[in-house]
Amino acid sequence: MQPIISIRGLSKTYASGHSALKDVTLDIRRGEIFALLGPNGAGKTTLISIICGLVNPSTGTVIADGHDIIKEFRAARARIGLVPQELSTDAFETVWDTVSFSRGLFGKAPNPAHIEKVLKDLSLWDKKGSKIITLSGGMKRRVMIAKALSHEPQILFLDEPTAGVDVELRRDMWRVIRELRDSGVTIILTTHYLEEAEEMADRVGVIRKGELILVEDKLDLMHKLGRKELTLHLATPLAAIPAALSAHPLTLSEDGTTLTYTYDTAGSPTFIAPFLQDMAAAGIAFNDLQTQQSSLEEIFVRLVRATP
Repeated sequence: MQPIISIRGLSKTYASGHSALKDVTLDIRRGEIFALLGPNGAGKTTLISIICGLVNPSTGTVIADGHDIIKEFRAARARIGLVPQELSTDAFETVWDTVSFSRGLFGKAPNPAHIEKVLKDLSLWDKKGSKIITLSGGMKRRVMIAKALSHEPQILFLDEPTAGVDVELRRDMWRVIRELRDSGVTIILTTHYLEEAEEMADRVGVIRKGELILVEDKLDLMHKLGRKELTLHLATPLAAIPAALSAHPLTLSEDGTTLTYTYDTAGSPTFIAPFLQDMAAAGIAFNDLQTQQSSLEEIFVRLVRATP
């Protein structure tokens, strides 16, 4: 299937000499949720801004749903909805008016039925006559999404979509985003909430210092770069790891009550039997054991901290 966004050799160097993007090449699949992760200043917003036509690239091309974002700007931009991180709506407009006006900005004929559907889908229908200034932060963010959907885009960029909202509303927003994806809209989101990417994304891209260092299916990434820990709760505390167990990669807790064996998820778990045999031979008993796998957050931290 043809990608809905195709990026080739994209770079951006500002007049100051700062290189914000370096030769980024990426395909976004139609109908997926793609999470773009990276620390502050990594280039996430610059990349989104170029795709959305807000910033010109220094080199490279971007094709959005078959249209070059430079040569066919209006056609490309009409297929894209953008929800920026900053809340920037006319405070004294009503919800209905601001969303309807956004549709008109893209040259779309009035369509009250579509605006009604968008507001209902985002649980904003009962607020349609309310002025933006009277809404909570979470509701204002929903209005931003409604504005971005007003012209019926096929691609939706969400820059930190749940920043500043409480946990309950965040999960409600996740539901809305999934429903948008299920309706055929391709979602690209940036987020500092790693649980958000882990919960929703189909694929994950990691950007660092302007370079796209990794793009993987989320589950493949967690399998290949994740780690598992086997933790044993000891029957009797140890002062130190016995020499008989020195061949195993173990960590002893400060109080000497647990031993932890860490291994890559891509590796074989066949170490368990010989390890437990060595434990028994050393006369070390345990009351309980448990396993734990790395979260996407732990994987992300390792990636962005790694030296280039």
